[in-house]
Amino acid sequence: MATHIAASPHAGHTEGRSLPSIIQGGMGAAVSSWRLASQVAQAGQLGVVSGIGLDMVLARRLQDGDKGGHMRRALAAFPVPEIAERALEEYFLPDGRDEAQPYAAVPKLVIEQSREAQELAVLGNFVEVWLAKEGHDGLVGVNYLEKVQMATPTAAYGAMLAGVDYVLMGAGLPREIPHLLDQLAGHATVAFPVDVVGAERGSYSVTLDPVDLLGTALPPLKRPHFLAIVSAHVLAEYLARDDAIRPDGFVIEGPLAGGHNAPPRGKAVLDDAGEPQFGPRDYADLAKVAAIGMPFWLAGTYGTPEGLVAAKEAGAVGVQVGTLFALSNDANFEPSIRKELVSHVADGTLRVTTDLRASPTGFPFKVAELEGSLSEPEVVEARPRLCDLGFLGVPFVKPNGKVDNRCAAEPERPFARKGGKPEDAAGRLCLCNALMANVGLGQTRATGYVEKPLITLGADLEGPRRLAERHPGGWTAREALEWLLAPTDG
Repeated sequence: MATHIAASPHAGHTEGRSLPSIIQGGMGAAVSSWRLASQVAQAGQLGVVSGIGLDMVLARRLQDGDKGGHMRRALAAFPVPEIAERALEEYFLPDGRDEAQPYAAVPKLVIEQSREAQELAVLGNFVEVWLAKEGHDGLVGVNYLEKVQMATPTAAYGAMLAGVDYVLMGAGLPREIPHLLDQLAGHATVAFPVDVVGAERGSYSVTLDPVDLLGTALPPLKRPHFLAIVSAHVLAEYLARDDAIRPDGFVIEGPLAGGHNAPPRGKAVLDDAGEPQFGPRDYADLAKVAAIGMPFWLAGTYGTPEGLVAAKEAGAVGVQVGTLFALSNDANFEPSIRKELVSHVADGTLRVTTDLRASPTGFPFKVAELEGSLSEPEVVEARPRLCDLGFLGVPFVKPNGKVDNRCAAEPERPFARKGGKPEDAAGRLCLCNALMANVGLGQTRATGYVEKPLITLGADLEGPRRLAERHPGGWTAREALEWLLAPTDG
């Protein structure tokens, strides 16, 4: 079994270090925050921050007064002080905003990006990774979604400026990431392809010129290792065939993992409760994955000591675990949300379902049923249908040849005017605003409406339930690791 990253076209600064048995999942947005990743990394495993929406996370934390001074401490370490100072001038409120005051907007994701937008995205990712790596030499990774292509170049560059060790990406087929990381390591100008509905692939791209953005040339960066998160062995085989798109390893994710999942292969069969049933075709052939000869980790139902043993027996280096860490005291769920989730896990009443309609991306999305959240139809009905963040928007070509964005969770009439189909909008929820609410950064509207959360967790709750028995008052990330790595559960 492989215990080190093999020599590859992308050999990086972690060569020679043993690979982690545990990858802490990158749960977003900001649930896998710098505090959680730092604790996992200091314990000798791979701590991962969520890289989604970190420009907004930084801006909103600054507007809330930056309690503890962590954002400002990280910004003070940014290699170009003038860029950090501009962000502070724009967003920092020393006394914090009034609770009834809406957060200021940040630039939306578009193909033609302004300097302000790129600076804030680079800063947001730099800050989160820098804080996760502060004061130790453990491994820290960052997790991105392939579907959010317009954000990827600036996000990855900011993380690399902070010395990120691993980049992980799922929710699509990340062909372009190895080359992107190679380019960014040398501060080269990149033109990162963006899929645009109505245009041939390769017609559009997001451009980032690091030297122009920073106003200076920096020494070459360490190139992080890249792990592709895929659900099928055929996808791993495809990516492994070509040096240009080959990652440094894989996370093989099963359909019970939290967040976005691959759609059921074949026609979805629903049980009496409307839950899709997954069959053998929805799981990767692990023997074929092992035959590729590259390091891999297993995710989705492997978050127990026995799961780790089973993964290694199948040829994996180890496992990626999300829910166990998401519910830990070191994760960044708003405290009352975490307390309620852990309580329901402990008494066996928490239900996690696969919603085939909730996510505007079109991918199935795991939803934890929680009172007062968007898992309840009446809460969804009470929310004004709007889309003002746009992280999951899809660029498309308008009849006049210009590019615009649309989101299936935006109001139906604007969506239809942009060429969206009514059936694509039915049942969609605004994940962007809900995920910000999960971590205490939900928007307050001028009408007084406060955005409600929508929780995603893995469907397999055995690990959290068993850990709750050991730690009725909650557990830390280190306690979760100690339990996972224990020889037995005695």
